[in-house]
Amino acid sequence: MQHKANMKKLIAGNWKMNGSLATNEVLLAALAEGLTNDRPSCDVAVCVPAPYLAQIQALKLTHSSLSVIDVGAQDVSAQASGAYTGEVSAAMLKDFGCRYVIVGHSERRQYHFETDALVADKAKAALASGITPIVCIGETVAEREAGRTEEVVRRQLAAVIRGNGHCISEVVLAYEPVWAIGTGKTASPEEAQAVHAVLRAQLKAATDQSARVKILYGGSMNAANAASLLAQPDIDGGLIGGASLKAPDFLKIIAAAHV
Repeated sequence: MQHKANMKKLIAGNWKMNGSLATNEVLLAALAEGLTNDRPSCDVAVCVPAPYLAQIQALKLTHSSLSVIDVGAQDVSAQASGAYTGEVSAAMLKDFGCRYVIVGHSERRQYHFETDALVADKAKAALASGITPIVCIGETVAEREAGRTEEVVRRQLAAVIRGNGHCISEVVLAYEPVWAIGTGKTASPEEAQAVHAVLRAQLKAATDQSARVKILYGGSMNAANAASLLAQPDIDGGLIGGASLKAPDFLKIIAAAHV
């Protein structure tokens, strides 16, 4: 499809609540070694727990080959500042060199009861600070079995479009079927492509800049299935969970994401 012509894919690792100062250093060193020998043709990011943002920023200065990896966070407050104990603002993330931030991950929606409207507000806060939100959308197994996949993902995306208007072309989307996250189950390339095509059409109806929007797949993408998923016309990259914590696997996925 035409939107693919000049668009680099994006491979973003989501470390979730994993890592330590020691293991992070080992992982980044292994990535640095791998990327020294094989410079990626895609964009690469690691979205890390907030306490480690400073460490990752420092490690990027230590290993020149890590300059190709952008830093991302896993959540952001919808508020700019103030009496919101425990929250982290977009401006704070910007201070630590964040280019991306994940918003609306299914785990946040499930465990922290984040609504479509709140996710839209978080995306807006990120955009206001010059950070690209990676907006996650996807259906549960119950919604899938009820035949509501398209309805659910369109509703979730519609809220973000309403809340961000002309800025919608600045976001990254990640379709993450909830039933495929951390379960080892993966949508087939054809199943994933069908949902991505629905999202692409919805974006096209909302903005004439829809070709700029990357739509990632985020349901148990790994070294074995990445190439077949990334070959689909509307899959522009991956939001990688467990495999991003293993340098050999993450490097294989990066290598599969050629333009």
